[in-house]
Amino acid sequence: MPDRTTVIHDTFTIERTYPTSAARVFAAFSSAEAKSVWGDTGGLEPVEGDAGVEEFDFQVGGRERFAVKVDGTVFRYDARYYDVVQDRRIVYAYEMYANDQRISVSVTTIEFAERSGSTLLSLTEQGAYLDGFDGEGAPGLRRGGTEEMLDGLTKYLAAGGA
Repeated sequence: MPDRTTVIHDTFTIERTYPTSAARVFAAFSSAEAKSVWGDTGGLEPVEGDAGVEEFDFQVGGRERFAVKVDGTVFRYDARYYDVVQDRRIVYAYEMYANDQRISVSVTTIEFAERSGSTLLSLTEQGAYLDGFDGEGAPGLRRGGTEEMLDGLTKYLAAGGA
């Protein structure tokens, strides 16, 4: 049984510059179809049944949910949007579960700033990683996964998406 008493707190910020408008970058976050393309980092299996329920309601108070299976473990993402400012900002909180055990709770802010024909994206995440599921490396793993998804966004936008 896991130790239900540990928590690791961490905050990270990732910045990326995209050679396109803030409206186009924002659109890639506000569309379920777009996110399913650039957010898929590969090696993920679909999940059947109740755990595999998907939802995407991109608005204040809306929810985003999905699940994937990786190496036999079902990971569930359950987010709630708290602030959405068109082409400028998204704030949401989310929980991650591994086989129905909550492993983290995070608050994320994504800001979009136009700069000379490009967009500076700044993503800041404050996370509480629970009960040692990923050990001391949990914050690094989360940051690495987020960077991998933003790499997917770079490729998606370069290919003409959004």
